[in-house]
Amino acid sequence: MDIQKLKAFVDLAGTLSYTETAERLFTTQATISKQIIALEKELGVVLFDRQHRSIKITENGNLLLKYASQITDLETKMREAIIKKQHDQSLDLTIKTIPSISNYKALELISAFHQVYPEVNLHISEAESYELIPALKRVEADVIFMRTFNINKIEFEMVISETDEFVVVVPKNHYLAQFKDINISNLKDESFLMLSKETNLYAPIMKLIQSVGFTPKVIYEGKRIDLVLKFINQGMGISIMMNKTVDLRDYPELVKVPLVPKVASKLAFVRRKGDNTGTATDKFWNFLQTYEA
Repeated sequence: MDIQKLKAFVDLAGTLSYTETAERLFTTQATISKQIIALEKELGVVLFDRQHRSIKITENGNLLLKYASQITDLETKMREAIIKKQHDQSLDLTIKTIPSISNYKALELISAFHQVYPEVNLHISEAESYELIPALKRVEADVIFMRTFNINKIEFEMVISETDEFVVVVPKNHYLAQFKDINISNLKDESFLMLSKETNLYAPIMKLIQSVGFTPKVIYEGKRIDLVLKFINQGMGISIMMNKTVDLRDYPELVKVPLVPKVASKLAFVRRKGDNTGTATDKFWNFLQTYEA
């Protein structure tokens, strides 16, 4: 039995909301739905009554919840105990990061740490935003570098390295390029080139758009900023992106205009709370808190 399905079930039993559980587990509603359906098929019982926009846990669901909660708690404690044992006295440090780290001060911080502590064995890899928190929870990473609009500070510790804000990217010959800033309502007739749901920018952008009551005409969704910029350069539409991730040196015919209402994201290093065992992770954390660029 897949432990991730049980974790999704336990969380959904508490929230009774696919949307909230997806946000809490840093995944999509579709993934949560598939996991619950697969679990129901595997057990041969219905776990939730689904009625229009609401769900209710069934009697069989409550029976499973009693055991699933114990299993998931034990699995978490087991992983933590094993990893702690392995990491005690270890000089390995695994960092997972969003792909756009090169646009932020975080890269400088990691490099500076490596200069001060060359004995620490760094293992750095990139992952999509939705993969980072689960990797941290599964102890597949000691530290992650992520963009966040909201994070559970009780469960995690974080050091914020900087902030970034939304801008609208448009061609210079577009009438909006002359604006000092652009209100989200000014974009209702535009064609949107969107960074996909996996980037964790999609949801806050859609929330902004929905707050002014229109449905965007989305003609592209993807992960590649360079491709979005090429589309805009060809006059195919506009895009909302984070300011520091957009380098227009190769696109002199494009401009960035601040978006209002202003929405800022935090770029932060994150670790599990209380993960201060005197290992390489702790060295890195202390370095982050004392480093002055």
